[in-house]
Amino acid sequence: MDEALQIVNDIRKGILKPIYFLHGEEPYYIDKISDYIASKVLTEEEKGFNQMVLYGKDVSIDDIVGNAKRYPMMAEKQVVIVKEAQHLSRTIENLAAYAKNPQQTTVLVICYKYKKLDKRKPLYKAVKKNGVVFESQVLKDYKIPSWIQKTGKQVGFSIPQKSAMLLAEHLGTDLGRILSELNKLKLMLPQGIEITPAHIEEHIGISKDYNNFELKKAIGERNMLKATKIVNYFAQNPKDNPFVLTVTMLNIFFTQLLQYHGLKDHSPKNVASVLRINPYFVDEMQTAARNFPMKKVSQVISHLRKMDMKGKGLGATNINQSDLLKELIVKIF
Repeated sequence: MDEALQIVNDIRKGILKPIYFLHGEEPYYIDKISDYIASKVLTEEEKGFNQMVLYGKDVSIDDIVGNAKRYPMMAEKQVVIVKEAQHLSRTIENLAAYAKNPQQTTVLVICYKYKKLDKRKPLYKAVKKNGVVFESQVLKDYKIPSWIQKTGKQVGFSIPQKSAMLLAEHLGTDLGRILSELNKLKLMLPQGIEITPAHIEEHIGISKDYNNFELKKAIGERNMLKATKIVNYFAQNPKDNPFVLTVTMLNIFFTQLLQYHGLKDHSPKNVASVLRINPYFVDEMQTAARNFPMKKVSQVISHLRKMDMKGKGLGATNINQSDLLKELIVKIF
């Protein structure tokens, strides 16, 4: 995220603000920024007396303000980091009075995860004026593969498009989890190697041949034999391939396919932009559109919704989810 990078670059240049309010649904960048401040603002000698970590569960706003108003000892700055500050959501606005006139020798960092600060209220306005407000947003699905490739380079890997897609499909949008898996690969593979689907299968446990990514492709190509093999594999490994995730992925795919049929401009650039899919998938979408006309797509979406309800126990009892998925594949084809 460019904004997070800008904050880090400013800190690296010595441009410090007296208060940083880090909030939002994605904890990854909140942790990254707060960890960077914790490691870089003070020297190791200065940290002993001038760096403090508080936890929202254990402190009040008055405690935070009291610590923030202290003067540093034998240093120009002190750093006060409040982790898990979302536990103070009921009283967080009481911090507004301090934010209007923050201690200039203190760097106060508020880590307010999984929640958003109300932009209409005094605290947001005060921090915006005198410090930094950073909202860490969940990365959109279609942006995850490129994030994986970029982060892979930072870790020391080359990750081609297909491998990035495979990781994204299996790991979702949790950036912390993705980084953890990339670091796992770093421990097991030589520096600078190109990460292949085979590496992912061996070291992370994601099958390179039997996954939702390949199932979607097989369905789009109307390759019933391949799709059936994948579904049978899912039936044997239900914990690694939850029914609800497969149905959700297929519903997204066919909804995008319905949108594709409604487009006047089917150029790859426009398709990727309008459907918000990675350009890598445009050929797959075009193939699926030839195999599934609009009327058929509408029927499939209806089947998916019914199967989703059955999978949740509505209208069907004691039906194995593996059997539901097999039934769904038959209906799709």
